[in-house]
Amino acid sequence: GLGGVIAASVLFAGGNLVGQTKEFTPVTQAMLDNPSPNDWLHWRRTQDAWGYSPLKQIKKQNVNQLQLLWSAGLSAGSYEAVPLVHDGVIYVINPLSATSGGGVLALNAINGNVLWEYQWKSSTKSGSNLRNIAIYGDKIFFASPDAHLIALNAKSGEVVWDQVVADSKLGFRYSSGPIVAKGKVIAGMAGCDHYNYKGVEYPCFISAHDPATGKELWRTSTIARPGEPGGDTWGDLPLEFRSGGDAWIPGKSEPKNDTI
Repeated sequence: GLGGVIAASVLFAGGNLVGQTKEFTPVTQAMLDNPSPNDWLHWRRTQDAWGYSPLKQIKKQNVNQLQLLWSAGLSAGSYEAVPLVHDGVIYVINPLSATSGGGVLALNAINGNVLWEYQWKSSTKSGSNLRNIAIYGDKIFFASPDAHLIALNAKSGEVVWDQVVADSKLGFRYSSGPIVAKGKVIAGMAGCDHYNYKGVEYPCFISAHDPATGKELWRTSTIARPGEPGGDTWGDLPLEFRSGGDAWIPGKSEPKNDTI
């Protein structure tokens, strides 16, 4: 964990440190499919989750010259999230704890100043590790521990839409955030390590949503239901007893193959 602190280091190479001054550029699908090395637009930088930066300024020969430039405190709590970076702004998850509802922070990458803060408000304090957020268009997409998908204005942090995807009272929750593929916000549900006595049609699932409205576009079960391919591997077990299949880690996309 990061101990509640996100820190940025900078390599001083004799030049001046220049701040980010240009306007916010909406993120297109083409930018997500081929991200600029100067940004970090996915939790693992690229759609295929390669997690490698092609930048070459920091090398084995000068890495020992790195110094702490600034640090910004986050809420206390368990932490597994990966920040996003776009146009000189760092978007980072604020941890969820017994005393803090968590949320999203936008920080100036040059000095660490808070540009805006979104606080997730819910009575649920599940302690889920929220591992990632997503960016597309002018929005940041956040998945909450009470099974909501939430779109925030990337420039102000204001809520654009809040979509209830599953009933948290039945144990459903998000432990990871969405990805964006082919213009859709796609996220996997967790909290399915229980028997589904309530007769919900889908135990655990992955769903796709319209980025403009949050409307659900499709849903696919991560448990083979009766009559579906693989459903017979459960024998005659009723759907309400087919538990598991949590999508607890973010996904990846392969645009050339049109798959996630």
